[in-house]
Amino acid sequence: MSFIWFLIIGGVIGWLAGMILGRDIPGGIIGNIIAGIIGAWIGGMLLGKWGPKVSDFYIFPAFIGAIILVFIVSFILRSMRKAS
Repeated sequence: MSFIWFLIIGGVIGWLAGMILGRDIPGGIIGNIIAGIIGAWIGGMLLGKWGPKVSDFYIFPAFIGAIILVFIVSFILRSMRKAS
């Protein structure tokens, strides 16, 4: 059951990061889950472990990491579209 919560929380974090930046992650729900999970890892590496913890995610670092990831991915995809 904790794996399902892990996916749900990862998806919500990725979705919120995309909504805050006004940019979509390719892949829909799966892309949001991946962005949330990788963003949580990035946030944990950059900011450490602090704040409330839900299903192995420290919410604040995970959210900030997901915002960073969404920004970088959208920047790369936009530059690839312009180059084509």
